Amino acid sequence: MSDDNRFPAERAQVVLELLREHGRVSSGDLAVRFGVSEDSIRRDLRELASQGLCKRVYGGAVRSGVDVPSFDERAQQGSANKAGLAFGVCALLQPGQTVFLDAGTTNLAVAQILPEHSDLRIITNSPQIAIAASQRSGIQVQLIGGLFFPETGGILGAEALAQLQRLRMDVCVPGACALDSLTGVWATNAEEAALKRQVVASSSRVIVAASPEKLGTEGSYHVAELSDVDDLVINAGTSAGHLQAFANAGIRVHQLPH
Repeated sequence: MSDDNRFPAERAQVVLELLREHGRVSSGDLAVRFGVSEDSIRRDLRELASQGLCKRVYGGAVRSGVDVPSFDERAQQGSANKAGLAFGVCALLQPGQTVFLDAGTTNLAVAQILPEHSDLRIITNSPQIAIAASQRSGIQVQLIGGLFFPETGGILGAEALAQLQRLRMDVCVPGACALDSLTGVWATNAEEAALKRQVVASSSRVIVAASPEKLGTEGSYHVAELSDVDDLVINAGTSAGHLQAFANAGIRVHQLPH
């Protein structure tokens, strides 16, 4: 722990300095930095937001005046890369499987090209993914219920977790906010991480699709060890070092062609 038990006003000054420097802060990172609970940090951020000094977003806050892209806007960013990753994921699915697609823009691309008449059963915590998958013929779709977070396009929380604990999936594709060859899969938010951990525990096979900027990085909340991941789908142009590191961990690495 660093400069720990400061009063809220002192913490607020540090948070504002971090926002000025980086443009964004994570509730989890701030809680560790100050040695306080995330609830305390959320109260701090609410107070700063009420004064117009920052804008609260899912998992933290951004500097005032920073536009936070919506789920739909993020879906359009890097769409070619996401389409390639989606093709790679779909190539690994088998007819008749039960597959969990975690909320996220890459998995939305997966849902849009699922093989039709494949008797797949798709379970998801994303309304957008459920709609996209339902438009593919011969696919059954189950949407997990609970509290919807528009920033992530996903349903999270205790109710969603309780439903997942009663399910068993052949395959899951958890969204990876970060993926490191030593420490595994990471998320940036506690609620997201809890749901992803449950999904991994309830699945026989774990497929992770990750764009290059997520490789070799860590988030605030651990989701899974690298040994929990069976397959990694990555873009063409991924460095040889990353390829070797993940292969050495025993993961089947599927690199997309140029």
